[in-house]
Amino acid sequence: MKKDKFMNPYLAGILLGLVLLGAIYLTGRGLGASGAVKSVVMETVSNVAPTHYQEVPYYANYAKAHEDGGPLKSWLVFEVVGVILGALFSGIAAGRMRFEIQKGPKISNKTRLIAALVGGALFGIGSQFGRGCTSGAALSGMSVMSAGGILTMLFIFGGAYLFAYTFRKLWI
Repeated sequence: MKKDKFMNPYLAGILLGLVLLGAIYLTGRGLGASGAVKSVVMETVSNVAPTHYQEVPYYANYAKAHEDGGPLKSWLVFEVVGVILGALFSGIAAGRMRFEIQKGPKISNKTRLIAALVGGALFGIGSQFGRGCTSGAALSGMSVMSAGGILTMLFIFGGAYLFAYTFRKLWI
């Protein structure tokens, strides 16, 4: 594969749909990523501050719902580990494995990294308020024709277009 060649986005969309269909068929659940991050955070809090984990109702309710082996036994954790390993393998196989910061010419590396960190944190917080991220709430929700999934997708992409329009001068 050439360095600058990427998969056709329509083919990638069809393949993603097949992966989602396979996940629902095999596990009874859709895809997700924010749930895996939440599981890692919960496991970290339970190990670093076990008393706090048991006393705060939010953590206690989560622990009660995951009594069958702890947060890290969530299939979402294994899914995200597989995504990371698959991305690593794909990058190596395609000859695109390198460290770089993709940014526009008017933005410094530091500003780009801070913007990415702030944006990621805001999206993570939003995914907890919305009870799911793009893949969990929106993609998986839309695959079962959930009104909440469709609304989530509309607001995620609507917000992204609004932010892109607002901050485009930082990029181009």
